[in-house]
Amino acid sequence: MAKEINTIGVLTSGGDAPGMNAAIRAVVRTALARGKKVKGIMKGYHGLLREEIIDMDINSVSDIIQKGGTILYTARCMEFMTPEGQKKAADICKKHGIDGLVVIGGDGSFRGAQKLSHLGVNTVGVPGTIDLDIACTDFTIGFDTAVNTAMEAIDKVRDTSTSHERCSIIEVMGRHAGYIALWCGIANGAEDILLPERYDNNEQKIINHIITNRKRGKKHHIIINAEGIGHSASMAKRIEAATGMETRATILGHMQRGGSPTCKDRVYASIMGAYAVDLLCAGKSNRVVAYKHGEYIDYEIDEALAMKKDIDEYQFEISQLLSGKW
Repeated sequence: MAKEINTIGVLTSGGDAPGMNAAIRAVVRTALARGKKVKGIMKGYHGLLREEIIDMDINSVSDIIQKGGTILYTARCMEFMTPEGQKKAADICKKHGIDGLVVIGGDGSFRGAQKLSHLGVNTVGVPGTIDLDIACTDFTIGFDTAVNTAMEAIDKVRDTSTSHERCSIIEVMGRHAGYIALWCGIANGAEDILLPERYDNNEQKIINHIITNRKRGKKHHIIINAEGIGHSASMAKRIEAATGMETRATILGHMQRGGSPTCKDRVYASIMGAYAVDLLCAGKSNRVVAYKHGEYIDYEIDEALAMKKDIDEYQFEISQLLSGKW
């Protein structure tokens, strides 16, 4: 028989992402509407281990849906990665009456939720990461805002790059996943897109592409470089030396994590947060909320973590075609 949930905790873990506040708001208000108590856990698993836990009511989440970041804050926690830390966290949940927990974050956060589930705390994960790198879902909270922020910044760099007839290397976030780079490369009309999943370290191909485009009369050149490849400044020096074309590097950095979330991030995060609460109220545990093929669904965390994700080959092919490499 499913365990009845009386108090639901919510935390954000890992890197912050625009839309997390919308998800928190949805968790709190849906849980209250279902007759449950709600506790907010500050600073992720780090705050859980230090019992930084607050009571939340309907007013706790007023006027936050439009704000970037997370009102619950977030932090990394090495202690929680140990069996002792996980046992301590489960005991603290029980001490505070938290029998259901919503964890908003990425794969690492879900591994923590999985451990707590095995220790008797019903847990549901909600995918929150700007990198779009969670395999079980087509949408992750924060990606839409981050990619639009990057796109707008790249448009501005393109303007000055065109004016000065430069090559611009623009580095976007994505340590292991190139989705922001791929989408911006297509949306911004970049001449070269460097993805961790596809880059072959052949800088000469980029140089040859610049030279070929200059012979065609192209006056500027935009390269979108994912953070996982990096070395944008040194790459710029080498390209300038090889082509004679003034080359500048721009690293967009953590500006991509901030800002008011887009409508898509607000709506999807709200529905995912509410869905997570309803799973807990139904007695479910060790689940991850996902958006797949136009529907909100859920997976076992074990199944979700076992899935692998790669860049869509057709999207990559089209990105190359549209960049003029034919």
